[in-house]
Amino acid sequence: MKRWPTIVLTFVLALGIGYVVLQRPDPGFTGAQAAGTEESRTVSEPVIPAARPAAIAWEKIDRHSDGFNVEMPADIRHIQIPAYNETGGTEPVDFIFSNPDAETTFSVAWADNPPVARVSNRLPDRALEMARNGAVARTQTTLVSESAINMQGYPGRDFAARNTGGGVMNSRLIYAGSRLYMLSATFPSASARRDRDVERFFSSFTILSSGMGKSGPQSPSNGE
Repeated sequence: MKRWPTIVLTFVLALGIGYVVLQRPDPGFTGAQAAGTEESRTVSEPVIPAARPAAIAWEKIDRHSDGFNVEMPADIRHIQIPAYNETGGTEPVDFIFSNPDAETTFSVAWADNPPVARVSNRLPDRALEMARNGAVARTQTTLVSESAINMQGYPGRDFAARNTGGGVMNSRLIYAGSRLYMLSATFPSASARRDRDVERFFSSFTILSSGMGKSGPQSPSNGE
């Protein structure tokens, strides 16, 4: 039986949307490193060589039955994971991901009418803010940047986060009709990340339907 690489694949459950964090025992995107900056490291700590970007073989993924198309690194895996809801129970979340190398992950998670939307009274800005806050909190990262986007007429958020071990995460949230999508690319360090890879992944994502039998853009809301 094929074994997983010598890293730990952890499912992060945040406000009803499933997120995946690729973990490894050395510094990187583990979400569990000791606090501190580069300047605060002691001389006794080992020097970690700069990671190189993965060599990616891109593949067009047709998920018409799930309402979207996207380009991702080859060898896609599709799973369902339980995500906590507002009553303490769980609900299934669909999740596809791929690992172009042992320390890099590209993923898409989606759910129809998820708890984060219900709790926010289905106000797009509030749902997106709560989903972003949940992702940052559960991955133990710090928000580095954020911008509002409009994708095919649907409201969304792009944000970047980093953990104390140097791991970086780029994510895109899209609230399309009754469905919430989250695209994420995680890297063990900034040196292992290419702008063009993240941009290709994000820009290739196309919404074909917005979930729960609804299609077509919804009017953007300021969430007030």
